Amino acid sequence: MGARSGGDYLKAIRGLGAEVWLGGERIEDVAAHPAFAACARSVAALYDMQLAHADEMTYRAEDGEQAGLSFIQPASAEDVVKRGRMMRRWAEYSCGMMGRAPDYLNSTLAAMAAAYKFFAASEPRFGDNIVNYYRQARRSDWCATHTLVNPRKSRAAGWVGHADSEIALRLVDRTREGIVVKGCRVLATLAPLAEELQVFPSTVLKNEPAAKPFALAFATSCAAPGLRFLCREPFDSLHSRFDHPFAARFEEMDCVVVFDDVLVPWERVFVCGDVERCNGLYGETEAVIHMMHQVAVKNVVKSEFLLGLGVRIARASDAMSLPHVRERLAEMIMTTEVMRACLRAAEADAALNKWGIFVPARPPIDVGRNLFPRLYPRLVEIIQLNSSSSLMATPAERDFHSAIAPDIERYLAGADVNARARVALYRLAWDVAGSSFAGRQLLYERFFFGDPVRMASALVDNTGLEQCVRMVDDFLARSD
Repeated sequence: MGARSGGDYLKAIRGLGAEVWLGGERIEDVAAHPAFAACARSVAALYDMQLAHADEMTYRAEDGEQAGLSFIQPASAEDVVKRGRMMRRWAEYSCGMMGRAPDYLNSTLAAMAAAYKFFAASEPRFGDNIVNYYRQARRSDWCATHTLVNPRKSRAAGWVGHADSEIALRLVDRTREGIVVKGCRVLATLAPLAEELQVFPSTVLKNEPAAKPFALAFATSCAAPGLRFLCREPFDSLHSRFDHPFAARFEEMDCVVVFDDVLVPWERVFVCGDVERCNGLYGETEAVIHMMHQVAVKNVVKSEFLLGLGVRIARASDAMSLPHVRERLAEMIMTTEVMRACLRAAEADAALNKWGIFVPARPPIDVGRNLFPRLYPRLVEIIQLNSSSSLMATPAERDFHSAIAPDIERYLAGADVNARARVALYRLAWDVAGSSFAGRQLLYERFFFGDPVRMASALVDNTGLEQCVRMVDDFLARSD
């Protein structure tokens, strides 16, 4: 089939039959349920956009199908840039608020399939499996989610590299048909609206025999028997678009995933029992760099949007001339330009890797993914500071259709906007900086790629430092 429509996507999730639980109730039709329907329509809009702009958002795959450009295995630096432009279109639709749009995992899977020899080194069939699964995902244009982290009873230092054997996802049996897995994983974002669940390693395991049952990478249908998704409480998604403009459109649900003796067919297994390959999967295949590319595009769009919001708020309150407001806007400009520079450098320096595809340059894109979790909270704080008490002066949409509407129109107008436009602006600011949706976004960005300390340590390990060290040594050795 290749690139599909939003209608095709909605039809697929309606008929999927995944076991999704919310508030003690099993949800039979996620596409119709109030907590999920709006975001389902938003995902569908992404698929429709892909067809509406086919020249910029699809490509002709080697089998002749017109596939979504997020599935491309870049054959040139230009392909990397084209994919980035496609990702930007999707990111702009949600102003960067949907971090787990389908392109995130599509590009990751494409990179893994290119590195099929990495998987085949463990077992030859695993190399075939990752290629065949990638082609099937591209052909079906699935919306996929993934889950990476095992739950932990203790985060003490002595537990690093260990898994809690009673609750972590683990192998419990090998059968003729496939492997049987049991346990739990957190988190799976967008899971109720996904068709496929990709299970990959994240935490580094100790290289010891006891870790083998936890060394797994596979894919399964979200409707697989024994698979359950336990949803958190919805955040403001049941309100009108005026009252909660982001939450009412783009609330990506987060889930705990329970595997109760789930059978995974052998053709969907990519790693099983190989601790070393499990630990090296993202780095060796360079899939993590392709993930970073999608995230870097999202971060640029999100920074640009918050900068625009900051300026709009300053103008509405006639505060553009105030020095403290201008200083804060300058901070937002610096963040935005740094994110743009990291993305541009990564794309400009894209190079051919050992698996035969072009990959964005890692150093600048890695810097961007380490900086953004530190900078995003400040962007949100600036929206709070520059909005001040106006974040509280936000009547609901229904108030404009009530007897108090004349009071609102008289007293809540802004410097350059009428009352309704001013309230709409600050309700948008509230959804960015004060609502439950905003709080989830803040937490999400803080831990998007995991523990910031671990990410910083990985940045040190993955950065070529010797040239800089040589500069110091050469200077100390000079006699002139």
